[in-house]
Amino acid sequence: MTIQRRSCRIPGCVFTNPSMKSSEDQVVEDEAGYQEDDESFFQDIDLLQKHGINVADIKKLKAIGICTIKGIQMTTRRSLCNVKGLSEVKVEKIKEAAGKLLSAGFLTAFEYSEKRKHVFRITTGSQEFDKLIGGGIESMAITEAFGEFRTGKTQLSHTLCVTTQLPGADGYTGGKVIFIDTENTFRPDRLRDIADRFDVDHDAVLENVLYARAYTSEHQMELLDFVAAKFHEECGVFKLLIIDSIMALFRVDFSGRGELAERQQKLAQMLSRLQKISEEYNVAVFVTNQMTADPGAGLTFQADPKKPIGGHILAHASTTRISLRKGRGEIRIAKIFDSPDMPENETAFAITAGGISDAKE
Repeated sequence: MTIQRRSCRIPGCVFTNPSMKSSEDQVVEDEAGYQEDDESFFQDIDLLQKHGINVADIKKLKAIGICTIKGIQMTTRRSLCNVKGLSEVKVEKIKEAAGKLLSAGFLTAFEYSEKRKHVFRITTGSQEFDKLIGGGIESMAITEAFGEFRTGKTQLSHTLCVTTQLPGADGYTGGKVIFIDTENTFRPDRLRDIADRFDVDHDAVLENVLYARAYTSEHQMELLDFVAAKFHEECGVFKLLIIDSIMALFRVDFSGRGELAERQQKLAQMLSRLQKISEEYNVAVFVTNQMTADPGAGLTFQADPKKPIGGHILAHASTTRISLRKGRGEIRIAKIFDSPDMPENETAFAITAGGISDAKE
């Protein structure tokens, strides 16, 4: 008996999925179309050469992670002036050149809805969980999952490393993942177990996950420059950026109320960068977050004195916030805490040997 095998668009990844279309030509055609859309999604910064900006100045911009015309639009003049070798005159010239290549900024709601058709969703591994968040982890957005220890945050991150590589709904063809680990919780062997569940080749799955260990909040921020460069270099190939967990190093590097203002300022800069990266390169950003006990909760008679850390800065930056809590055994409960388009609701899911899946009745 021969098993029909199809290759993901990512090199080396082979999976079995008998439910896919039988016409090989149709699959190839769909994949080519999807990649074309990705490649035309952003404009390369090298286009500035046609508008009188020299190669040396373009290299300086690339060195700080600005690789697209939109990236210039997303960066303030003051930040550009802080780049060594860029004077105010040069910055003004760069901004002017970028302005000629970009639209005025306003779109009709219809035009924006057409642009939103580029958005894709990545399955969590659980159909019920996917339904809760509107079909999966959304691209061009930051999805935050917070909860106490043992609520499934890291297991969800590992499952997404595999499901991102599999084809999904609406022409999604799969892609690579970047995983930034701040708590030393990433385990490649876990990916092998999850790969078995989806009948995917172990080595191919591991090859398509790019891993980095961050040791300080500064290092975490520096890694985002590399991330932006990688997304630009391999256009349309990377689909997901995971940070597990986003606040762990900020908690260590900034202690006490005296450093709170500086911590929140640095955090705001990082989250702003994440938002820009997700929109600039059309990728999904998934971050996990820790909980803290609220010492003043007893005075207000709150039902649950625990709350996610990061304050209002993180709350406003995250597009969708998901609260995770323990259930019985391997069952966990996911609840929509905040979302621009999904109603407040909750569902149960299970943590299994093959990652996140639906809870059995």
